[in-house]
Amino acid sequence: MRHRKGFNHLSRTKPHREAMFANMASSLILHKRIQTTIAKAKALRTYVEPLITKSKSDTTHSRRVVFSYLRNKYAVSELFREVSPKIAERPGGYTRILKTGSRLGDNAELCIIELVDYNENLLTAKEDKKTKRLRTRRGGKGGSETPKEMPETQVVEDKELKQNRTIIMKRQGRKKKNRKKSKLKKT
Repeated sequence: MRHRKGFNHLSRTKPHREAMFANMASSLILHKRIQTTIAKAKALRTYVEPLITKSKSDTTHSRRVVFSYLRNKYAVSELFREVSPKIAERPGGYTRILKTGSRLGDNAELCIIELVDYNENLLTAKEDKKTKRLRTRRGGKGGSETPKEMPETQVVEDKELKQNRTIIMKRQGRKKKNRKKSKLKKT
C-alpha cells in the first residue's frame, strides 16, 4: 500500500529523480531563473527551499549537507556567498512560480521558477505600487483631490518572458483569425 506517500514521483525512479532535482536546483541557484514544467517546478520547490534555509548558517557542516544534495561546488559557493545574504531576513518562500503557457509539442504546462529576491522588474513594480494612491468614486476625503503624478519607469523584460508571451499571442491571434474566417464563410 502507498498510503500517505504524497509527493510527486514524476514517473521516474528514485536515483533519476534525485539527479534531476540536483541538476535543476544547481541551475536555479546559478542562473536565478529556469524554465520547466509546472509539476517539476512544484517538486523542485520542496527540494530547494530547505537547502536555502540551511544556507543561512554558514558552517562547514551546513556546506557539506548542501553539497551532498546539490553535488556542484560552484552552486554551493554561489548559494552561500550570493544568495544567503540576500534572503537572510526572509522567513521562507524563496521561490516564485510564474506560469507561461503550454509547450507546442506535447501541450505540457510550462512555467518559470525563480528566486524571489532576484527579479528586479517585480521589485521595482512593487515599490511603484506602494506609492500609487487609490481614488474612489465617493465624494469623501480622497475623491476630489488629484492623484500625485507617477514618474515613468521603463520596465525591461527578459528575453525568455518576451518570447513566451509572443508565442502565446501568436497562437491566440491565429484562433481569432480562424473564427473570423469561419463566420465569413457561413454568411
